[in-house]
Amino acid sequence: MTRYKLPDPRLSLMMFLEFFIWGAWYVTIGNYMAEVGMTDSIYWAYTVPPIGAIVSPFFLGLVADRYFPTEKVLGVMHLAGAVFIAVVPFFEGQALPFILLLLLHNLCYAPTLGLTNTLAFHHLDDQEQEFPLVRVFGTIGWIISGVVVSYVLGADTTPIPLYVAALAGLALGVYSFYLPHTPPPAEGETVKVREVLGLDALEQLGSPSFNVFLVCSMLISIPLAAYYAYAPVFVNAADIADPAFKMSFGQMSEAAFMLLMPLLFARLGVKWMLGIGMAAWVLRYGLFAGAAPGGGVLWMVMFGILLHGVCYDFFFVSGQIYVDKKSTPATRGQGQGLIILATYGIGMLVGAQVSGWVFNGVVSGNVEQALGQWQTFWIIPAVFAALILGAFVWLFDDRVEEDEEAEEIHKRGDGTTLGEAETAEAGAETSADRGL
Repeated sequence: MTRYKLPDPRLSLMMFLEFFIWGAWYVTIGNYMAEVGMTDSIYWAYTVPPIGAIVSPFFLGLVADRYFPTEKVLGVMHLAGAVFIAVVPFFEGQALPFILLLLLHNLCYAPTLGLTNTLAFHHLDDQEQEFPLVRVFGTIGWIISGVVVSYVLGADTTPIPLYVAALAGLALGVYSFYLPHTPPPAEGETVKVREVLGLDALEQLGSPSFNVFLVCSMLISIPLAAYYAYAPVFVNAADIADPAFKMSFGQMSEAAFMLLMPLLFARLGVKWMLGIGMAAWVLRYGLFAGAAPGGGVLWMVMFGILLHGVCYDFFFVSGQIYVDKKSTPATRGQGQGLIILATYGIGMLVGAQVSGWVFNGVVSGNVEQALGQWQTFWIIPAVFAALILGAFVWLFDDRVEEDEEAEEIHKRGDGTTLGEAETAEAGAETSADRGL
């Protein structure tokens, strides 16, 4: 009987703090800005995280891959991000510096989402089995941050959540220097423009199925943005008591399904893990649309919220594992940056724009009195997600990639995978260039 190895607890604490920082300010920033007369700028507070995700990850992934150990880059970025977010409240009521400081924080924070994944994957023997057990602590961190700032401190409309995020960022910044050493795998190699743009990772990963996965990941992130922005408003409009508490059930579901992922991944494989995750988005929005006319179909709304565990874990976490399995050590950081760019960056940015436009065009007047219009609002992302699901199931075939890799191993006759072979060859070329 094979003994199961538990992941390094240092990685779990890293994930806990990583998502505690984000959860501490992200949910409450809108209420705080409204309280200080910045209602018109709330939209921008939810736009800067995707901008950070678009601008930063490839550059930071390249730095971590080539020049500095990942844990040190992680530490520096969190220390800088903590300073920026701590200064934000000093400019309340002044939209431009307020939003610019939030942007600077997110330019520091966004790359750490990929770097924490890179660091964790480097120190796990079995990514499919062990990574979900590490990543679940990120979800727990998000839940706990909400409990701290809302239920313990009662600070939803104050700057306190920003200070809590700053303190957590300072803690993770210092703690990062004590994480397991993760050396840059491509140290000493010449920097190329194509690498700065992430084209190396895209070329190495870019099989037809991977391209399908990448595009579908970006597209499915659009309805995700609608959920974060408008599901709490809908729950309140449906006259369901304690909407913020009800919404937290989604993160609780996420944590539960994260623990089940090793078992499910082994039985379903990557294609159907991803497919079920996308199907859950269709079902969620269908339930919201069905509940809208009645204005209080609690079980439909709650079931839609509880589906968050399947929606998020089965697609986004499975996607991170898939990218890591397809990456070589030399492109691991760029690969994680690529998926962060597609989902948290482009997808969420477009989602914030589109969902706002649809909401303003469909749900008019008093949102509590417009439940019939809410039905139309939720049908649109349901149809959109269904189209993405159909395209993904039809076009994505990971069996082709597995057959090609098996054929490559057979040709080589040494038992190494294609990624391992490429890494070894790259190392040999580097040694030859150095005259070793």
